[in-house]
Amino acid sequence: MTRVSVELVPRSRSGLRAEIAQVAASLSSVDTVNIPDLTRYSLRSWLGCAFARPHHAAVPHLRAVDFNPREPLPFLDTLEQHGLSEVLVVTGDAPADMSAKVYDQDAVDLIRRLRREAPHLTVYAGLDPYRQSFARERDYLERKLDAGATGFFTQPFFDLRVMDAYSDLIPDGAQIWWGATSILTESSLNYWRARNHAVFPRSFTPTLECNRAFAADLLAFARERGQHAYFMPVKVDVQAYLEGIL
Repeated sequence: MTRVSVELVPRSRSGLRAEIAQVAASLSSVDTVNIPDLTRYSLRSWLGCAFARPHHAAVPHLRAVDFNPREPLPFLDTLEQHGLSEVLVVTGDAPADMSAKVYDQDAVDLIRRLRREAPHLTVYAGLDPYRQSFARERDYLERKLDAGATGFFTQPFFDLRVMDAYSDLIPDGAQIWWGATSILTESSLNYWRARNHAVFPRSFTPTLECNRAFAADLLAFARERGQHAYFMPVKVDVQAYLEGIL
C-alpha cells in the first residue's frame, strides 16, 4: 500500500508541533512525517520526530558525518522510547561553522553500523538523480543496499520522465519514496537549476497550480507502482500546497 509523508523542517518546537497538527487535521492521506537534521537549528531530527507520535509514523534524517564511530549512537534511546522504527541515512554536507565536529564517514558506513547495532530498524538511504552520472548513482545505490538499506528517499523530482528512467535501476523489493517540493519563485527555480542541476520539463512554471499538478502526478506514479511519496513544502502553506491531493 502506498504511504504518504510530508517533510517538515524543525525550526522550533512550537512551530513543528503546529505544522504536525495542521497536517493531521487537513491531510487525511498523510500517515508519515519525515524530518531533516539541519545544523542551523537546535532541534535534532529524532527529537522532532517524537512530536509526531503516536498519530503519525516518523522518519528522522541522520547525517553520517555527525556521529563519532567510536561512541554510542545518541539517538537510539529516543527512537526506542517513542516507537520510531525507520530512519533515513544521508552522508551530510560539511557544516557552515567549521568549528563543528564532523567525522570521516559516509552514508554507507552508518548504514552498515545500524545493521549491526540496531537490526530492528528499517533504514532508508538517499537517491540523488542530479549529483553524478546515471551509472555512478546506480552503483552507489547498490552499495547502500549491500550495506543494509531497505530502500530510498529520492531528492525531489520535477519530471515524470526522469522518474521513470530512475525507477528501472532500483532492484525489485527495494522500497522507494518519490519526492516533490514546491518551487514558487524564479529565484528558487534558478537555485535548483544552478546549484542542484535539477531537470525540469519546458512546461514547468513556478506557480502553485503547476506545483500542485505535479504533486498529483507524482502521487499517481507512486501508487501505480505500489511505492511511496513524500512532499516537501517550501515557503508555502502545507494545506494550500496539498489539500485536495492528499
